[in-house]
Amino acid sequence: MKKTLIALGLMAAGMVAAPAFAQDASGAGFFVNGSAGRAQVNKGNYDGHDVAYDINGGYRWAVSPSVALGVEGGYNDLGNIHAKHLVTGGNAIDDRKSSLHGWTAGVNGRFNIDPKWYISGRAGLYAWKGDGVSHDDITRHNFDKTSWYAGAGVGYNLTDNFSLGLNYDHYDAKKHGLNLSTNVASVGAEYRF
Repeated sequence: MKKTLIALGLMAAGMVAAPAFAQDASGAGFFVNGSAGRAQVNKGNYDGHDVAYDINGGYRWAVSPSVALGVEGGYNDLGNIHAKHLVTGGNAIDDRKSSLHGWTAGVNGRFNIDPKWYISGRAGLYAWKGDGVSHDDITRHNFDKTSWYAGAGVGYNLTDNFSLGLNYDHYDAKKHGLNLSTNVASVGAEYRF
C-alpha cells in the first residue's frame, strides 16, 4: 500500500508540472493512464482468473504527426488465483490464493490511424512479487524477480487530452517451479497534459 501511495504521489506531482513541458502533438507529452480488466493464469498449479488493475505515467515524444514514442513506469496488481488440485481439478488443499503484483518500467508507442483512432504498444521490465504453491512441492513460496512485460492496444481519442482503449498485456512471472505468468485483457483511460 505504501508503494502505491508513493507512485500516486509521483504521478500527481507530474500532473502539476506537466503543463509547462507538454508537447503540442497528438499522443505526445506527459500522460497518466489506468486500466482494469481480467487477469488470466493457466500455468502449473494455477488455472483461473481474477480482476487486475494498473496505473502508469510517463512521457512521449512526437516522432511524426502520427507517431509518438516514450517511456513509462507504473504499478499493477494482477489478482489472486486458487491453486488447482492436479488430479481432481478442484481447489487444492491449500485454500490460500496466489498473488502477483509489481512495478513496470519500459517504453511505449502510440500510432495514430486517423485523428480519433490509434494503436499502441508497450514493453519493458517487470519487477514482481508473488506467492503461491509451486509445481515441485506443496509448500507455499514467496518470490520476487525482475522479468519482462509486453502489450498492445487500440483506442479512441474522445478529446485532444483524453482517450479510452482496450489493451492486452502479458506479464512474465516464473521462478523455481512457480509460474504466475499472467495475461490481462483490460479497458483503460489515458489523460495527456
